[in-house]
Amino acid sequence: MTAPVSIDGKGKGKGSIENLVSATRSLKASLEKSRDLGFALQKAGSRLEDISQRLPTLEAAVRPIRADKEALVAVGGHINRAVGPAAAVLKVFDAVHGLEKSLLSDPRNDLPGYLSVLKRMEEALRFLGDNCGLAIQWLEDIVEYLEDNNVADERYLANLKKSLKILRDLQSDEDRIRLDGGLLNAALDKLENEFRRLLTEHSVPLPMSSSSSLGEQACIAPSPLPVTVIQKLQAILGRLIANNRLDRCISIYVEVRSSNVRASLQALDLDYLEISVSEFNDVQSIEGYIAKWGKHLEFAVKHLFEAEFKLCNDVFERIGLDVWMGCFAKIVTQAGILAFLQFGKTVTESKNDPIKLLKLLDIFASLNKLRLDFNRLFGGAACLEIQNLTRDLIKRVIDGVAEIFWELLVQVELQRQNSPPLDGAVPRLVSFIIDYSNKLLSDDYRPILTQALVIHRSWKKEKFQEGLLIGEVMNLVRAIEQNLDAWIKAYEDSTLSNFFAMNNHWHLHKHLKGTKVGELMGEKVKEHEQYKDYYAAVFLRDSWSKLPSHLSREGLIMFSGGRATARDLVKKRLKTFNEAFEDMYKKQSVWVITDKELREKTCQLIVQTIVPVYRSYMQNYGPLVEQDPSSSKYAKYTVQNLEKMLLSLYQPKPLRFSSLKVRQTSGKFSNGAADHRRSNSMVM
Repeated sequence: MTAPVSIDGKGKGKGSIENLVSATRSLKASLEKSRDLGFALQKAGSRLEDISQRLPTLEAAVRPIRADKEALVAVGGHINRAVGPAAAVLKVFDAVHGLEKSLLSDPRNDLPGYLSVLKRMEEALRFLGDNCGLAIQWLEDIVEYLEDNNVADERYLANLKKSLKILRDLQSDEDRIRLDGGLLNAALDKLENEFRRLLTEHSVPLPMSSSSSLGEQACIAPSPLPVTVIQKLQAILGRLIANNRLDRCISIYVEVRSSNVRASLQALDLDYLEISVSEFNDVQSIEGYIAKWGKHLEFAVKHLFEAEFKLCNDVFERIGLDVWMGCFAKIVTQAGILAFLQFGKTVTESKNDPIKLLKLLDIFASLNKLRLDFNRLFGGAACLEIQNLTRDLIKRVIDGVAEIFWELLVQVELQRQNSPPLDGAVPRLVSFIIDYSNKLLSDDYRPILTQALVIHRSWKKEKFQEGLLIGEVMNLVRAIEQNLDAWIKAYEDSTLSNFFAMNNHWHLHKHLKGTKVGELMGEKVKEHEQYKDYYAAVFLRDSWSKLPSHLSREGLIMFSGGRATARDLVKKRLKTFNEAFEDMYKKQSVWVITDKELREKTCQLIVQTIVPVYRSYMQNYGPLVEQDPSSSKYAKYTVQNLEKMLLSLYQPKPLRFSSLKVRQTSGKFSNGAADHRRSNSMVM
């Protein structure tokens, strides 16, 4: 408090001033302190505001201090138990990412090393997959404990729960790949690419030799991949299978190897396999394709499919029979085995005729030759479609063989009602059936035909004796002989009838002698030669042998009637001879003897019958006519011209392409004489 100021006295006045000055100074000092305090309060306000904002965090930080002592002691154990697994997981996770550089490199540089690193990667991921759940479970236990005991802040617990949920979701099966960020998938993709590269670079189409020697390549093709490559493929397969990629491996393998087989087959020009029944008239028009088919199928089976069979076993043998057999089945299917079987089926669906029987036997022979190979290569369950198609083809072939074979005799007999050929030649039916019968009993066809007929009878629970085959073929020949007898009698012109008989009996003799059928006929073959000689003699007697009689010398001996009379007789007789010769020549110039030997012999006999007589006559009496102005009307032919004309007779005409068609009604033949409407399409 300020002391009171005294106003009385001089001394007192001086003291009062000092007091004012002192008070002024004191007031000034107070003001300065107040100002300083104001500044201090202003600064303190901002600090208080900052403290106010930090109070919730500080409160959360000191909350454990306010928690129960027992809760605080227990939380330490929970934390220690969770930190161990979590730390181990993090350590392995870091190790996984440490493998990234190696796994993103090219496997071809060091395949064993790459596979080793990949295996470590798989083991690490298995550890993560097995232990992530444990670590998450411990962390969830901590959160639950903190929440129950009010030890941690709610916002902190909410963030922690959110993080744990994300980890739990990532740990599910669908998202396990996220554990490595897609590194495993990338590595497996590289392995697949290496698998494809190894296959592609070592899959080279088999070099094709000329088609003519295909059947001579009897050796089995070796495995087309080196052993070292197979070992690498097996090593890659091991890792890919461990990661559920077997199907993708098989897909790659089938794609590459089937493409390689197709490339090998393309050199054989197999476009004909796609032909349809509507694209050809009969089997004869594709006969060449059927011959190729047998060679090409044998080549494909023994050289290409055999090699793929062995390679599939080599590469996939450790996985199991079903796997590699299934792989092989896909390869041969995609390579074209079904097209081969479909072509055979197409042949069986064509129109029935005897040539088709031989072609069906060719197909059956090819399949029979490959029977053991088919059973071994395509006998597994994976090749069921191939088995079914093969069985169906064999059944169609055997049914077709039996159907045509047993119908042949009926068709030959039906031809008997046809008229014989106007040119007296050997009917196409005769030459065809004789040649056909010899083929059926040849070493090439008889065994396979017998086998086919035995199988067909066995399906009906019937037995087949080989004598039935021989008997049926001999019935065909006898039917031909009966047809000839009927046709010989059918001619109104006896000369043409004898000519036809001579022609055909010679054909039978020549084409049966020394053959399988001829051996079975025995002495009857000689009878045909005797018949030929007989009919040849009758033919000459009733035709050409009559001409020399027109050149009679009667009345011309020593010109008994005078020279003029002799000239008139010569003219008359030459005119009669010329007319008879020209009529006979014109008539027989359209007749045909196909066999060169018989034709030349017959012409020589005619020449021997006529030319010597004509030569002698012209030498003796020709001068009488040659002096006449109209001599050209009578001496029309020189000896040389006459001989030349006779030697030019019976020349064969170009043959028409034809065969005996066996008519098919609703897929089956009509039986016996029940249906005489069947067409007789054998061209005579």
